[in-house]
Amino acid sequence: MTAISNLSRRGFLKGIVGSGALILGAHYVPTLLWADESAPNRTQVDLATLHPNIFVGVDTDGTVHIVAHRSEMGTVIRTSLPMVVADELDADWKRVKVEQAIGDARYGDQNTDGSHSIRSFYDTMRQAGATARFMLIQAAAQQWGVPASECKTDLHVVVHSASGRQIGYGELATAASKLPVPKKEELQLKKKDAWRYIGKGMDSIDLTDLCTGKALYGMDVRLDGMLYASIEHPPVFGGKVKSYDDKAPLQVAGVQQTVPIDAFKPPCGFQPLGGIAVIADNTWSAFQGRKKLNIAWEHGANETYDSGAYEKELHETARQPGKAIRTEGDVDSEFAKAGPVFEGDYYVPLLAHASMEPLVALADFKDGKATVWAPTQNPQAVQAIVSQQLGISKEDVICHVTLLGGGFGRKSKPDYVAEAAVLSKKTGHPVKVVWTREDDIKFDYYNAVAAMYLKASLDAKGKPTAWLQRSVFPPIPSIFDVNAVYGDASHLQQGWTDMPYNIPNIRVENGPAKAHVRIGWLRSVANIYHAFAVQTFTDELAHRAGRDPADYLLELIGSPRTLNLKATGYPNYGASPDTYPWETGRLRRVTEMAIEKSGWGKRKLRKGSGMGIAAHRSFLTYVAAVVEVEVSADGDITIPRVDMAVDAGLVVNPEITRAQFEGAAVFGTSVARSGEITAKDGRIVQSNFYDYPVARINEAPYQTNVYLVESDAPPAGVGEPGVPPFVPALCNAIFAATGKRIRQLPLSRTNLARGVDSSRTQAANGRPWLSLSE
Repeated sequence: MTAISNLSRRGFLKGIVGSGALILGAHYVPTLLWADESAPNRTQVDLATLHPNIFVGVDTDGTVHIVAHRSEMGTVIRTSLPMVVADELDADWKRVKVEQAIGDARYGDQNTDGSHSIRSFYDTMRQAGATARFMLIQAAAQQWGVPASECKTDLHVVVHSASGRQIGYGELATAASKLPVPKKEELQLKKKDAWRYIGKGMDSIDLTDLCTGKALYGMDVRLDGMLYASIEHPPVFGGKVKSYDDKAPLQVAGVQQTVPIDAFKPPCGFQPLGGIAVIADNTWSAFQGRKKLNIAWEHGANETYDSGAYEKELHETARQPGKAIRTEGDVDSEFAKAGPVFEGDYYVPLLAHASMEPLVALADFKDGKATVWAPTQNPQAVQAIVSQQLGISKEDVICHVTLLGGGFGRKSKPDYVAEAAVLSKKTGHPVKVVWTREDDIKFDYYNAVAAMYLKASLDAKGKPTAWLQRSVFPPIPSIFDVNAVYGDASHLQQGWTDMPYNIPNIRVENGPAKAHVRIGWLRSVANIYHAFAVQTFTDELAHRAGRDPADYLLELIGSPRTLNLKATGYPNYGASPDTYPWETGRLRRVTEMAIEKSGWGKRKLRKGSGMGIAAHRSFLTYVAAVVEVEVSADGDITIPRVDMAVDAGLVVNPEITRAQFEGAAVFGTSVARSGEITAKDGRIVQSNFYDYPVARINEAPYQTNVYLVESDAPPAGVGEPGVPPFVPALCNAIFAATGKRIRQLPLSRTNLARGVDSSRTQAANGRPWLSLSE
């Protein structure tokens, strides 16, 4: 074995389990439990070293090992969570070594998705560090023959307050390892004014390696005797191979064989799609051989899928009564009155993840066990699907996690890892599966396409007295249940069930939609299309009433109150509503801050410029965005400035948090400007960045200001919440600049050039239903 990095060496597993260790139960919100001496993947570590739990260890030389059990894809979570441990331990960060964990249920949830790494593990990390600190203090007190209450820690040392004596952590490690592990109730967590790192932040521990090319990604892993595979997948979802001819591929230098992969058995879940793999001794040969494959396909039921016809179908469904998921007051009675009624239709297409690193995985099946290396967001899901595909136990699957070159949710779905494992078993060699960019775009788990219909009755001042909203989209559960056509509670909650406006009559509905491609979660998920519809409709109502959009938005949010959504089965992103209540006062506060910081209504803008505003809660975080745009006479868009106000509760790593929202503005720009996946005859049309472009540097916001609200509330998500309000704020700004309303995404569908009627453009595109009516 060569050049596999230190991921499989002693340092990789150091500190996972040691004598008298604590282990982590597999809970969404984890609890530290007593160790099981027979736990799988237990390492034989030096018993003279302190390892009080699976997250932290102290060596006799003073080195502190902290295990990072979440995946690193640019969020710097591999730094931020260990930083919390180090703070509670009073460890010198210069003497901390962070080790990446393998997939193991004892860590609890390892799916680095859903913006909950800090929220779910903040307390656990603090307890892990405090446990080691407690034991070091006890050991020092025994050595000095003084009460532990007279001792405290300073940077990497224990100090006896009365005498001033101090002793380093390394010198105490052996003695401390012989002490009983304290119970949670015995721990004393540090007070806020004693924090060294929490709330102050830290650069990524990987920064130097990233900047010098030393960082190891999935493509960088090598094994002796490794083969490469490129797979021709069925071009239509659910299709399978009827027959194939591999004579031409086998003539390509370097190609060794072709291997069929069985089509999945519905529902697809995370199973391989199936197809024909070309196996070669290098990627180039595998790619060239694959091009020469001659395959006859049986396309299946989805061959008739056409995204244009499907779009019309969604809109027609959205105009019909749906399943009520939230009802307050009586909207029908209010609509029946003689007052004005305003309604509108909105649309967001399928979106691809398109992370910079296409999918790749290496698997080695040997002696009935599988070892894999992959840039995965969810190593435990890897264990589950690989064990299923190979017919072995999950305990016989070891998943090493490399750095990820972006993920956005795609790499929590390990179909590509399963492909590598299946091929390794079939060939008898380690196999690295490499997806091309075209594979990545054409065979994604797409963010759902959605059509939304909104309707409001208005009083004399233009304020809604009744509000109806209906959303129709193919649901994510369709990959686990072929009969699923309605949205599930966890995705309906995302900016739909929890519409926060203070309106007496509200009805929220969902209509059915059958999936014809794999649907999956993408950064912000359903919040993208729901926030776009609600916040754009809000802006339209404001302009119709002749009101300032910011003032109008604040009026709809209303005075501070707590939303009671129990009757809707609101999941609250898996968090307790007692700990994380839905507080409109916090949404109002970030809205007011964004208005103030952006200079809303106070700055003189040039011709063709405008500002838009939107506010949204997602992943328990409250965000308001103000976007400034300039639209040229030819319809070209630039984004000079973005202002985002964020209330994410306690912020562990402020600078990194700001970076997440700066990145969200760029990501949102891509979604708004050009994000659209279409299908014809069941086949995805787009294939690469030339027809599925992402924002270039000249298209991205020039300046993004992020303002973090000081808060004592528990920590919430930061990776995703910046996207949902950005997109409608951008579109509302375009209306302010041009007078052209954006009701369908992406922006490339609308001609923004001066003198062109955008409603006529929509009609010309075959989408006349996208105009508002009164």
